[in-house]
Amino acid sequence: MGALILCGLGWRILKPAGLEAVETRKVLTSLVYYLLLPALVLAVLWRTPLGLDSLRISFVAAGGILLGMSLTWLGCRLCASPPAMMGAMILAAAFPNATYMGLPVLQKLFGEAGRGIAVQYDLFACTPLLLTLGVLTARHFGQGQGGNPLPDLLKVPPLWAAIVAIGLNLTAVPFHPWVADGLNLLAAGVVPLMLFSLGLSLRWDTWRLSQMPALALVSLVQMFLIPLFVWGLGTWIGLEGIYHQGAVLEAAMPSMVLGLVLCDRFRLDSGLYAAAVTLTTALSLVTLPFWYGLLNA
Repeated sequence: MGALILCGLGWRILKPAGLEAVETRKVLTSLVYYLLLPALVLAVLWRTPLGLDSLRISFVAAGGILLGMSLTWLGCRLCASPPAMMGAMILAAAFPNATYMGLPVLQKLFGEAGRGIAVQYDLFACTPLLLTLGVLTARHFGQGQGGNPLPDLLKVPPLWAAIVAIGLNLTAVPFHPWVADGLNLLAAGVVPLMLFSLGLSLRWDTWRLSQMPALALVSLVQMFLIPLFVWGLGTWIGLEGIYHQGAVLEAAMPSMVLGLVLCDRFRLDSGLYAAAVTLTTALSLVTLPFWYGLLNA
């Protein structure tokens, strides 16, 4: 996984065929977002057992996001941060990279069940909250114009794939082998392309010494406080086994790359957000093994 991320970082530096990292990432992420990821979501949720654990995963994910937003807002108020910086920090600290990083990690650790946990954590909580509460937050602290965020939520292809998959799952429609082969063939490209795109997103040129207190706060909230809270909340509501471990690891993922889109759209501090993504991704190489070891101690 690290090698694929480094390949993306190397592409950003070397620019093969004269292709800039921004252009390459846009093409790859669009392919994943509109075709490959919906196929993966359909293949996973069609067969994943849906029950109380699905509700528990959604509940702890939403709780972790709301806690992260609240703690970061409080820290920014105490430090009298500018609005554009405050909005970027809240998004960076609260929303984890549940799919781009979380999906491959949980798939390697827990197999098919891990994919189901990652998809549910993202599509049942992170994505809906990002495209509603996250958009409202970015609009409040930013300068761009935006309308009702709900239409944007209805335009998310993986979310529609999840709705269809849940319907097929609950009505016990058979998952025929020829359907499985087609969906799995498309889904196989999701993990490598997402990791490569993550490498394309890493930027060191946005770092400033004046950003270090803000980055320290984002890292503390995102990498330590939220997963600790999700751990306790999950234990309290009865989330057990790999579902509990997977939820904590998802909460400990680095900052969501998609937040850069909101920062650009609403004129938040995109440089700070990009620096937060880079720093938290680098830290996750240490913090994720730490949390996994702690969960299995």
